[in-house]
Amino acid sequence: MIALLIFLQASLSVAVSGPYTSPEYLPLRVAEAEGYFTQEGLQVSLRTTRAEPGAAEALARGEADVAATSLEAALRHGAVGGRPPRLVFGLTAAPPVALLVSAAHRETIKRFEDLVGKRVTVTSPGAPEHPLLWALLHRHQIRPTQLSVLSLGERGLVAALDAGEVHAGLLPDPWASRLVEDGKATILADFRRRDEAARWLGGPTVHAALFVRPDRPPKAADLTALARALLRAVRRVETAPSEELLGRLPGRVVGLKEDFVARLEGAREIYLPGGWVRHESLQLSLAQIRNRAPFPKGVSVPRRPADLLLQDPLKPLLDSK
Repeated sequence: MIALLIFLQASLSVAVSGPYTSPEYLPLRVAEAEGYFTQEGLQVSLRTTRAEPGAAEALARGEADVAATSLEAALRHGAVGGRPPRLVFGLTAAPPVALLVSAAHRETIKRFEDLVGKRVTVTSPGAPEHPLLWALLHRHQIRPTQLSVLSLGERGLVAALDAGEVHAGLLPDPWASRLVEDGKATILADFRRRDEAARWLGGPTVHAALFVRPDRPPKAADLTALARALLRAVRRVETAPSEELLGRLPGRVVGLKEDFVARLEGAREIYLPGGWVRHESLQLSLAQIRNRAPFPKGVSVPRRPADLLLQDPLKPLLDSK
């Protein structure tokens, strides 16, 4: 009987952006650990890639049915025959980081405009917070050349903020929470909260999401089942005590216990309600991506944001609430 049930399950492979500990993609890990996929009649295999472009590339090569990655990576690296992938489920509005001001400079930096002429850090040029910084600069009409942007790695950034060697930096948890708790930094902008992200970015946006190929998406029924499992997982992440999740998730997803607790608490308010992405949110996000750099030659991004969305499988789940 068990073998028959497994045979009847639909099979989906999902390429997930790494690292394993990323809170943006935690609902996928929770859905797997809690058996939500299986309960929805799905046999889902999660394949972790080193970074966001890798998940998009796996989708484009046909090595995955679904990619969990950033909107920018999907558009720049996931196109098939010049057609970008379609978004089926939204995860987060922005990278779950905070813009911190070193305690040594908190009296002189009260607004984003105060960073002009100052040293601002990111963990690495390819990290999700790097394009976020560019979006903030554009919104505040500040040219990148008007400040000194450094990439120091997580530990180097933490040490530099602690010593006051830099003025501000974009950091994820657990470092962001620890520096604030220890009085070594203050928060200027908190992108771990979707309402704060909307305030700083000029409106609701989308960063991480699930995407499918434009030419051969999975069956609508399978995508609905996938979405139903993810909605359950998101609610679990938002409400479950950390000890409960710690006991269910594999070690490589948890990492150090104290780090996981900090990441989880910081992730409680980052997810898009119902996984739904509005046309306006997608339009604003596309504009921010274009402001950073043109799309690759040969990639045809539709003028209408609706053409990038495939949310029909999700809609019945939200309508029934």
